[in-house]
Amino acid sequence: MRIGIVIKKKEIVQNGRFLDMKMQLEEAGYELYDIASKSDIRPDTDLVLSLGGDGTFLGAAQIVSDIGLPVLGVNFGRLGFLSDNSPEEVLPALLEGDFSVEYRDMINATLIGRNARKDIGLLPYAVNEVSLHRIGGAVLGINVSIDGETLPTYWADGLLVATSSGSTAYSLSVGGPICMPDTKVLIIAPISPHNLNVRPLVVPDTAKISITLESRDDKVSMSMDNRTVEIEPDWTVRIAMAQFSLKRIRLAKSNFVKALTGKLFWGEDLRNSQD
Repeated sequence: MRIGIVIKKKEIVQNGRFLDMKMQLEEAGYELYDIASKSDIRPDTDLVLSLGGDGTFLGAAQIVSDIGLPVLGVNFGRLGFLSDNSPEEVLPALLEGDFSVEYRDMINATLIGRNARKDIGLLPYAVNEVSLHRIGGAVLGINVSIDGETLPTYWADGLLVATSSGSTAYSLSVGGPICMPDTKVLIIAPISPHNLNVRPLVVPDTAKISITLESRDDKVSMSMDNRTVEIEPDWTVRIAMAQFSLKRIRLAKSNFVKALTGKLFWGEDLRNSQD
C-alpha cells in the first residue's frame, strides 16, 4: 500500500510518536512519501495521512478531494474533530481493516464581477465554510439570495456559509447549530450582527446561494476554510455544493457524539455525572 503524508508543522517529523508510527508502517510493508501539492501525488496512492490538527486536514483535503483519495487525520494538534485519531491507532486499524470511508460534503464558491479573478488560490472548494468579513471599521451590508429569493440585508461584521462538517468550526463560534456530519444542509450565519433580530438559517444542501456586499471599504476579506484572500466588494459570491465529496477515513472507534462531549464538554453538568 502506498501512503502519502501531509505535514504542515515540520517539527512533527522529529516527534517520537510520528517516528514510531512511520517505522511500524514501513516494517509492515507500507510505502510512505511526502505530499505538499497535487503534483506530488504518485500513481497508485491508496490514501493520505494528514498529520497535525484540523488545519492540516483541511489543507490535505484541498490537495486531494477532487481526485478521490481518502484522507485519514492523525492528531498531533489540539481539538481535532476531523483529525481525531492517535498515531498509535493507525497501523492496527489499517492491518485489521477496522475503518470505513465516509463522505463529507464540500462547498463550491465562484466569484462573479468585473475583473473578478479566476485564479485565486483559495478557490473553489471548502470542507467547513466560506466566510466574508469586513476589513475596515465600517459594518458590512450583506445581501443574500437563496434560489433567487432575497433575504433581508444582514448588517454585520461578516457572514459565513457552512457545511454540516463545519457546524463544529467557525459556525459554532457565531452561534450556529451543531449538525451531524451526514446532515444534508448548509448553514448561513451572520458574524457579529448589528441587528438583533437575525439568527443563523439552515437551508437544504441543494440551495444555490448568491451574496453581494455593501461596503465603505475597497476590499473585503474572503476565507475558505483556513485560506484567506481580499476581494472587491462589488463582486458577487455564488455558493453551491460541490459535485463530489471528500472521502474521510473514519476509524471504528470514532464517534461524533463522544467527540462533542469529550472535546467541547457538551452537556457538562453535575446532574449528568455518573458518580
